[in-house]
Amino acid sequence: MDAARRRELHTMLVERRREVADEVKDMMRSNRDENTQRRGDKVRDFAEDSEVSAREDVELALIQMKSDTLTRVDQALGRLDQGTYGNCFECGDEISEKRLRALPFAPRCKDCQETHEAEEQRSKQRGFGLFADVGPRFDS
Repeated sequence: MDAARRRELHTMLVERRREVADEVKDMMRSNRDENTQRRGDKVRDFAEDSEVSAREDVELALIQMKSDTLTRVDQALGRLDQGTYGNCFECGDEISEKRLRALPFAPRCKDCQETHEAEEQRSKQRGFGLFADVGPRFDS
C-alpha cells in the first residue's frame, strides 16, 4: 500500500471514529438528561413504567452497538498501523475499496464474510437441535 493510500484510509477511519464517538456522546447525554427528567416526573403507573423501561433498554442497546463500532474502528486503525488493513483475515486477498468505504472496519472480503455468516448460522441451528431428543419418546 502506497503512502498516499495509507493516509487516505487513515483519514477515513479517523473521521468515522470521530463521527461515531460524537454519536455515542450525544446518545449518552440525551439518555442522562431524559433519566434526570424522568426522576422528577409524577408517579407513573405500571404501563408507563414498562414503556419507559423498554425505551431505556433500546437506548442502551443502541449505545452499546455504537461503542462496538468504535472498538472495530480502533482495531482497523491498529491493522492499518501494522500494514495488514484491507486484507481479508481468512483468505488474505485485498478487500474491495467499495466494501471498505461502506464498512471501513471490515475484517473479511465479501465472499469470506458470507461464508463466515453461513457457518455461524449453521452453528446456531445446530445449537437449537442439541436438546431435540431429550423429551419423552412416544414412538416406542
